[in-house]
Amino acid sequence: MGYRPILFKKINNRNRRFGCILEALLLAAALVGCGSVPLPSESTSAAEIFDPVPGRLNTEQANDVTLYALGLVGTPYRYGGNTPETGFDCSGLIGHVYQSRAGIKPPRTTAELSFWGRSIPQEILQTGDLVLFGKSTIANHAGIYVGGGRFVHAPSTGGTVRLERLDARHWQAQQPRFRRP
Repeated sequence: MGYRPILFKKINNRNRRFGCILEALLLAAALVGCGSVPLPSESTSAAEIFDPVPGRLNTEQANDVTLYALGLVGTPYRYGGNTPETGFDCSGLIGHVYQSRAGIKPPRTTAELSFWGRSIPQEILQTGDLVLFGKSTIANHAGIYVGGGRFVHAPSTGGTVRLERLDARHWQAQQPRFRRP
């Protein structure tokens, strides 16, 4: 019985030492000033501090994918299309953008894109992630997330590649899912 309090005391002393070290590190980081990474606030989510789902794209590639996808807005829709010259369908747009800007060849169909990469929650969406729509496990439409709650996609026959908001009523009704390539 006398051993138990000693065990807890050792743990508490170790925790106190760790707490002191952590406080010293935080103070040092605060003193560094402008050149440091901002410290997380109480409202900062874990997803903003640490991305638990790494992807194939580095930051530069994700930015390049995003900018290129935005540059294709207005390109005509064409079923089976996969080039700016001939037009795009949704998966053709994704394939062209990822292959030409990141050197990554995604699957050709939305059904195959449904299982490509890793599933992620909306809270950690980053530019370059995939947005998939469909009321079953298999997606029937897809686009590329470009930030600010928006995505680029090739919508349907007679349309053009567009930039749209994820929170639009139509897209929310399509039960969006997200994947990180």
